Amino acid sequence: MRKITTYVLLFLGSVLLAQNKAVLYNFTAIPQSLSLNPGADVTYRWYTGVPLLSGISANIGSTGFSAYDLFADDGVNFNTKLRNVIFSTSRNDKVSLNQQLEVFQGGFKVGDWNNTAYISFGMYQEFDVLSYVPKDLAILALDGNQNYLGKYFNLSDLNARAEMLSVFHVGYNKRENEKLIWGVRGKIYSSIFDARSTKNSGYLYTIPSNGNTMYEQVISADMLLNTSGIAKYDDKDDDSDVAKDIQKRALLGGNLGLGFDAGITYYPKKDIQITASILDVGFIRHTKEVESYTAKGIYNYQGILPDFFSGTGGNNVTEEFDKAFPRDTLYGSYTSWRPVKFNASAQYSFGQTEEESCNCKSSDATAKYNNSVGLQYFAMSTPRLPMMALTAFYRKKIFTGLEAKATYTVDSFSSKNIGLGLSTQIGPVNFYLMADNLLELRDVAMAQSASFQLGLNLIFAEKKEGEY
Repeated sequence: MRKITTYVLLFLGSVLLAQNKAVLYNFTAIPQSLSLNPGADVTYRWYTGVPLLSGISANIGSTGFSAYDLFADDGVNFNTKLRNVIFSTSRNDKVSLNQQLEVFQGGFKVGDWNNTAYISFGMYQEFDVLSYVPKDLAILALDGNQNYLGKYFNLSDLNARAEMLSVFHVGYNKRENEKLIWGVRGKIYSSIFDARSTKNSGYLYTIPSNGNTMYEQVISADMLLNTSGIAKYDDKDDDSDVAKDIQKRALLGGNLGLGFDAGITYYPKKDIQITASILDVGFIRHTKEVESYTAKGIYNYQGILPDFFSGTGGNNVTEEFDKAFPRDTLYGSYTSWRPVKFNASAQYSFGQTEEESCNCKSSDATAKYNNSVGLQYFAMSTPRLPMMALTAFYRKKIFTGLEAKATYTVDSFSSKNIGLGLSTQIGPVNFYLMADNLLELRDVAMAQSASFQLGLNLIFAEKKEGEY
């Protein structure tokens, strides 16, 4: 019971905290745009983030239901609401959560004013959860199987993962010529904890075999839950200091992995820009504090209909059921793959600024334009179908030191997602703030997705030729 409680609390804790950062992507007035495209067109001489304050973001989304559907104060019994949500959703509906905190980040141009290479580096902590609605299992838990003769209950509906990790990274950005910039970033992952059950299979069905008194029930299951960094807290005698454990694992003391990002920016014309990036192509090898739980077997029962899920199967039948599905605990290593993200955009810029001749604080080649419009595409790998989003955006340089970006995004969470971001710079101090799904924030409980990002940096502008 304590073990189950631990997993539930970990999941609920993450809820109180999806990964498409449409407003930030290619918003190059903000150094954190490099984290979404290592080949972004940035020309800062150097910058540094304020530790623990340079990048704070959280994103939550659900499809098929909202918190209001479950917790509205409308006099309807919670069990009724839960049933309504379960029967109105599909197995492909999901809850997606992501939280990131930059510990430190910085970057600098290599060499003198005419050198075209750029180095960036940093560390951030990430918390990521993705859970599909286990519809058939939820129906089975609510109603049992007696009223569903002939229905196949799909055990693969159980599909969820949760992880916390830290990431150390170093990036290289290179301007090949006036038209092409490319960049790569290497990453070291250090897992703090991991729990995933994404490769389950099996079914349960029940059919009459002799009139209405005898039944045949077949259960086939191959279930697996992998965990690392969690199991020892289930021991009632364990007195570990959780905070110290997290700190140690975050500083490369956890299960380690490697990954990379890559990206480009291309200008077919001076006022047309095309970008693309691929992020988190990598893995983590879990070898420390690993516990995996399996249940695998097949059971064929003929007789009076038993209900294993309410404990009314009878002693002999229940014993046979337990023998057919031996549960085992494994301690062998396993590999988890990071969710791969892909971004792309096409942008048209117009309205030249009056400061073009002395634009010393330009963050990219399009900074000589006051306005930009375009489209962005995002996709992320999941255990089932990829998450995808399409965004239209408008970016405006309001005046020197203040830029804004507005977005309209269509994805599986919402078809009316309006976002807004602001970046200000006073001297070297850069502050940015952005959020999306603004229309639904009028009633947060009814929103199916929401995100925010904010941060504080020090940016030192590029020097012109001849400056010292």
